[in-house]
Amino acid sequence: MSITGIILAAVIVGGTGLFIGIFLGLADKKFAVEVDEKEEAVLGVLPGNNCGGCGYPGCSGLAAAIAAGEAPVNACPVGGAPVAAKIGEIMGVDAGEQVREVAFVKCAGTCEVAKQSYDYEGLHDCIMINMMQKNGPKACAFGCLGEGSCVQACQFDAIHVVDGVAVVDKEACKACGKCIDVCPRKLIELVPYEHKHMVQCSSKDKGKDVMQVCSVG
Repeated sequence: MSITGIILAAVIVGGTGLFIGIFLGLADKKFAVEVDEKEEAVLGVLPGNNCGGCGYPGCSGLAAAIAAGEAPVNACPVGGAPVAAKIGEIMGVDAGEQVREVAFVKCAGTCEVAKQSYDYEGLHDCIMINMMQKNGPKACAFGCLGEGSCVQACQFDAIHVVDGVAVVDKEACKACGKCIDVCPRKLIELVPYEHKHMVQCSSKDKGKDVMQVCSVG
């Protein structure tokens, strides 16, 4: 190839590269998504667990909703009052007083006090067992099945099955509500952290019938 041909090829390649570079630069400016500074700031304050306890698809979804005024600044149950206060400062609003909540299991029917209708050996899944004969092996049709579906759902290691019943660690619980969603018997609810006295039974049967299947019902 002659010198002229080499120079011409270099000019063509260089010109093509320059054109593509200019085109990409213009396209980047034209199609760039504007970033909301408040949204970015709120996202930086959120804990990043992406648990969905706020009702939005992850922390980024909540940050966008808060920045748009579609969600309150205290919408994150995991962050609690400290995070709500920081977000309130970013948004220029008062976060207000927030009562800390924790999950509570409305059943105390441990293996020692709750009777079993039959022995069960198989998969440990509360939803599946609740659809079995007599709604599972536990004689009380309203009691905790104790198979740990709630334990698997909790990403904070705040709930464990102890002696056949799910027990919540109040200090570790972030009130995300995942355990509530997976319990087929709806035995778990959020209650104020400071509450000392709670009814730990969900049976709707009459007193005599309850005592026949569980001595603490």
